[in-house]
Amino acid sequence: MKNYETVSEAVNDLNKRGYTHDFNLGEDCLVCGEVLSLSPDEFEIDEVYRFEGMTDPGDEMIIYAISSRKGDEKGILVNGYGLYEDRDSSVIMKKLRIHEG
Repeated sequence: MKNYETVSEAVNDLNKRGYTHDFNLGEDCLVCGEVLSLSPDEFEIDEVYRFEGMTDPGDEMIIYAISSRKGDEKGILVNGYGLYEDRDSSVIMKKLRIHEG
């Protein structure tokens, strides 16, 4: 796994490596626009990168490199720490938290 200094460096490199979809967290799946959605059993988390804010805790981010189990779709999910705390019971968040390390 690579080490990145910044979130933008990680995103740019992951894009170059084929992680081109920009996933968002849906109620029970990952979504990318209107065209793609992946339920927890349809994707794998390939890599996870944490970034801690030097001066502002609000700058803390986590990046997930995600691929579909079929291997034909790859993308990233960028998440701020604690941003989805109210969704702790969601199946999708449980899968993501396993990999937060």
